[in-house]
Amino acid sequence: MDGVPPVLDREALSRAPPHAVREAIRERRWTGNTKRLALGFHQANVTIVPERHAFDFMRFCQRNPRSLPLLDVTDPGDPSPPIAAPGADLRTDIPAFCIYRNGVLAERVTDLSAVWRSDHVAFLTGCNLSMDQVLIEAGIAFPHLVREDAFPAQYRSSLAARAAGVFQGPVVLSYRPVPEAQLLRVIELTSRFPLCHGGPVHIGDPSRVGITDLAAIDWGRRPDPAPGTVPCFWACGITAQAAAEASGIPEMITHAPGHMFVTDLPVSDRSFG
Repeated sequence: MDGVPPVLDREALSRAPPHAVREAIRERRWTGNTKRLALGFHQANVTIVPERHAFDFMRFCQRNPRSLPLLDVTDPGDPSPPIAAPGADLRTDIPAFCIYRNGVLAERVTDLSAVWRSDHVAFLTGCNLSMDQVLIEAGIAFPHLVREDAFPAQYRSSLAARAAGVFQGPVVLSYRPVPEAQLLRVIELTSRFPLCHGGPVHIGDPSRVGITDLAAIDWGRRPDPAPGTVPCFWACGITAQAAAEASGIPEMITHAPGHMFVTDLPVSDRSFG
């Protein structure tokens, strides 16, 4: 139909610049998860809290840097992240959001314009999906990189996040099956990127971190590990959503798992300065 922007596919957006990906999301030409989009740029977990809880959440990030490596923080009421993507709009430039109220997932929406307030502060934290280009170039064929139907699985672990103010809860871990022959390479490579969660938190028997059944996922998609792979677990930004549930604060808004904010920050093994 004339005047209606065409729906895009993942391949079309994989090499697109970040602003083009955000524009496609804003115009609803892309509504799916963001794996392999704008390869080479940071994708961010987004957590939005009322200003009265912002200092507590800042300390929660600082005390749990493996789970919540901080990329940017907005000023109260301003939906544009000043470092990560000046001029972008967090209310519209993410495919889907979760709204938690009193520790319960109350609503899933695709636009925050109607609920955004002048006291909202948004935190952008690092994500494993930012490593997609690095892993592709290294020839590491994680399932989500080679199969459209695959996506990493996430689990509440028995590890406890370090509490800060009202925020507490379990560390959420993201699972990837690593071919045994590539294990040392994967550890070395991911450890160089602390803003993408760094190296694995746990390698081997999942029950050692409280995961007794890999099929019983909490987020993501059920894994189908190939023979000859080693279970590896990385810290995950969904730790913030587990904290929303455990803390029971009146309101927390997050990206929907897998539906990240694509930033203008290029992925490198150095922090921003």
